[in-house]
Amino acid sequence: MQATRPSSATRTAPRGYGGHTLSGRLRRVMVRRPAPPTAGEGWRDLGYPRPVDHARAEREHAAFRALLAGSGAEVIEAGPDAPGLLDAIFAYDPSIVTDAGAVLLRMGKPERLGETALAERAYAELGIPILGRIEAPGTVEGGDTLWLDERTLAVGRGYRTNDDGIAQLSAILGGIGVAVMPVALPHWRGPAECLHLMSLISPVAPDLAVVYPPLMATAFVEELRRRGWRFVEVPDDEFDSLGCNVLALAPGRCLVAAGNPVTRSRLEAASCEVVAYDGGEISVNRAGGPTCLTRPLWRDVA
Repeated sequence: MQATRPSSATRTAPRGYGGHTLSGRLRRVMVRRPAPPTAGEGWRDLGYPRPVDHARAEREHAAFRALLAGSGAEVIEAGPDAPGLLDAIFAYDPSIVTDAGAVLLRMGKPERLGETALAERAYAELGIPILGRIEAPGTVEGGDTLWLDERTLAVGRGYRTNDDGIAQLSAILGGIGVAVMPVALPHWRGPAECLHLMSLISPVAPDLAVVYPPLMATAFVEELRRRGWRFVEVPDDEFDSLGCNVLALAPGRCLVAAGNPVTRSRLEAASCEVVAYDGGEISVNRAGGPTCLTRPLWRDVA
């Protein structure tokens, strides 16, 4: 495991993990380098629209890591993983990180069940304690988890995260004073295609989020508005190109997949600084944006 470290001026706290926020300044982040494909058509089993171009994936991921490091974050590089573990590039999903340590999740996509062990190994190497884990028959995927504030984690209930998993996560986080708020997710295109809660909303500041309202539950929209959140809405023709999947590097500074000009212009109109990356292979072909590609380990909380 390698680390690209920022200057000492950016390392202001000794612990190196935590931060119950998705928009605080990113201090430390883990990524998993792309695994090579196997012979055959394993990419079809994972739901990719075309075969993987591994050389392009490596180039795009290297550039992506450089952008993260350039933002001032310490970038922890794990992998590359065993051939065929193509979805393992999405480091966000097998775990979440809290102020008290990591929670190991149990993936709802059967092909990804082994990724939890990869996350556990990484945390052991990094010295980050394990707060708890989701056990069968529970499932929770990180893409369904969303910090609303320091004491509230919204969790999407869909095909990847079930009621048992939400109950287990609620019990684990209750021990550190964090409440879990379940959020209903729509059927959309069914269980064969991934729709996470964070497919529909990406916080980019404490009160500002990029959203795709047509697929959001009414009660959740009402709750966000009650809390005073403002929205940057993604147009219909930029939803499939991952316009709604945005990674906050700091409040009001965000990383987006190239090819979403309307979303970008709306973010800039909301006074955000926007950085774009080329993700045709690592993101668009695999249906996972910049948030999916990262596991934030440490963020500042305002």
